Amino acid sequence: MGENPDLVVGSDGLARPVWAASDPLLREYYDTEWGMPVRDETGLLERIVLEGFQAGLSWRTVLAKRTALREVFHGFDPDAVAAMTDADVQRLMADARIIRNERKIRAALTNARATVALREYEGLVELVWSFRPSETPEPVRFAEVPTASPESAALSAELKRRGFAFVGPTTMYALMEAIGMVDTHLVGSHRRGSSGLWACGRADGAVTGGGAARSGPMARGRAQPSRRRR
Repeated sequence: MGENPDLVVGSDGLARPVWAASDPLLREYYDTEWGMPVRDETGLLERIVLEGFQAGLSWRTVLAKRTALREVFHGFDPDAVAAMTDADVQRLMADARIIRNERKIRAALTNARATVALREYEGLVELVWSFRPSETPEPVRFAEVPTASPESAALSAELKRRGFAFVGPTTMYALMEAIGMVDTHLVGSHRRGSSGLWACGRADGAVTGGGAARSGPMARGRAQPSRRRR
């Protein structure tokens, strides 16, 4: 087999996907965060909100504004964000440091309130992780990476039913990739298997958490970390 044009070996000798090979911000995110399990309420709310903010934008744009977004959304503390008002929305719309999209800003408040409401039931973390599939893709090329799956569609539908916004099937698949519910690191990347949740493409029951892995085919093909090519 020849060299994979979708992977780049850096000066450190480590193979990374093209999108994470040169830009320092994307490279740091890829090397340390993307695909690692997130099982705390605040961290999971942040990922859901950030994935929603990415709609129509590049992931690099979101990462570049992440510090400011964390500031204006109180570190994504669900209670603090849920308490924000229309006046806060208008204040944020005037803040050039963040992504000034009113629908996305209001969705952040909506999702925080839905997160708080879920505490009376299973909670956000258990709900999201209950949609973890029993198998993960093992892509060699970007074209083999899915943009959605039966599980992401089901998760999307359930979150919408619970009152969440900006949580479509493609966005939820991106979330699943970002928090390690599936492993779409290309085979050959130094980060493949870094979550510790998958053994030979199947769920490792010894380390699962937040719900049993669901069965179901992982269909279709896509590239970068996230549906909409990062």
